[in-house]
Amino acid sequence: MAILSKEEAKKIIDKVLAFSKADEISVGLDGNRTGNIRYARNSVSTSGETTDLSLSVTSVFGKKSGTSTINEFDDASLEKTVRRAEEIAKLAPDNPEYVPMLGPQQYTDTHSFAEATAAINPDYRAKAAFDSIDPCAKKNLTAAGYMEDTAGFSAMGNNKGLFGYNKATSVDFSITVRTADGRGSGYAARDYNDSSKLSTASATEVAMQKALASASAKALEPGKYTVILEPTAGVDLLQNMMRSMDARNADEGRSFLGKKGGGTRLGEKLFDERVNIYSDPQNMEIPGSPFSGDGRPQEKVMWVENGVVKNMYYSRFWAQKQGVKAIPAPSGFIFQGGTESLADLIKGTEKGILVTRLWYIRAVDPQTLLYTGLTRDGTFYIENGQIKYPVKNFRFNESPVIMLNNLEAVGKPVRASGNLVPPLKIRDFTFTSLSDAV
Repeated sequence: MAILSKEEAKKIIDKVLAFSKADEISVGLDGNRTGNIRYARNSVSTSGETTDLSLSVTSVFGKKSGTSTINEFDDASLEKTVRRAEEIAKLAPDNPEYVPMLGPQQYTDTHSFAEATAAINPDYRAKAAFDSIDPCAKKNLTAAGYMEDTAGFSAMGNNKGLFGYNKATSVDFSITVRTADGRGSGYAARDYNDSSKLSTASATEVAMQKALASASAKALEPGKYTVILEPTAGVDLLQNMMRSMDARNADEGRSFLGKKGGGTRLGEKLFDERVNIYSDPQNMEIPGSPFSGDGRPQEKVMWVENGVVKNMYYSRFWAQKQGVKAIPAPSGFIFQGGTESLADLIKGTEKGILVTRLWYIRAVDPQTLLYTGLTRDGTFYIENGQIKYPVKNFRFNESPVIMLNNLEAVGKPVRASGNLVPPLKIRDFTFTSLSDAV
């Protein structure tokens, strides 16, 4: 029962709406089946599968709202949940920023559901783990990995006539490989909607190569270097930037898009002209939900075009206040790139540092998007187009805004953490100190 059809979901939502005595009511219905397998030191430690089906009700009187949730679906329980939401709403203070619920919307099919992923079972997970552990064990390497697969649906409806339904699947895999002496470490991660695209063996092979190559790392002096950020490294800083494109924060001077003295930097060229970032829920590589959490349709949106900030995202309240279209935040983004592979970028680098991954990233200054963090799991020195030797990990202090003004080259995008991100070659990337961690 965890994955209901569109008709089954609408029947339950309509039943709940009929119980309402409030001015407005919205209902959210979500279900999923999630499985996982985890291993460490070349041995599976946990594996399991869960199913969940839950319903939430938000009732509104004037500008007062209350929400109640339940995972029981008999008529009495559903009505009890509606009554509880109404009780909470009557006790709540007015929300001065409340905006009336949306009416009927048009949603497109985003192809976010793959039957292959929905069909994953314990045998599939066991083989995926074996295909990762076995080659490591044969080379006296130690593997630690995790795979999680999800198939589910999300539906919403309200008494204004809105109804939306979407099914989605996902499979996420990450692997860390260490050498026997613990001096070398490699990492790889893959995520897809369609599990037929996943090969845990090939991802593990990449991590194994990095682990073997990263032992006996040499220390380089901290400073400014040309770097090549693999997608698994660059995506973290880019995600932080995309999450900071809220219009209200900019209008109120609390983000990198706010101007001193008032106003925003919308329409300004803040990045290299090769920076083009957009979102599109219908992109076949990263298909997303056709609607946002409050029911607004997700559409193709250009966020940065030729280095110019073209859009910010809004809450419905703030968009109404500013008299603009209420563009919701994207679920994933696409950084347009070129045709060069990671290997091509390395070949074209006279001197630089290859970064596999960043971690422990913390904000230093939200208004300039300055972040600090560490490299890990494979950092290498490049000379004359070749990887020469592994280097000790660094702490970095860098802003994606500055980073995207120092672009040397943009490679071919690949999927990373639900986004399409190219490898990026960047000059004057700031490393401030060394780290002994591998």
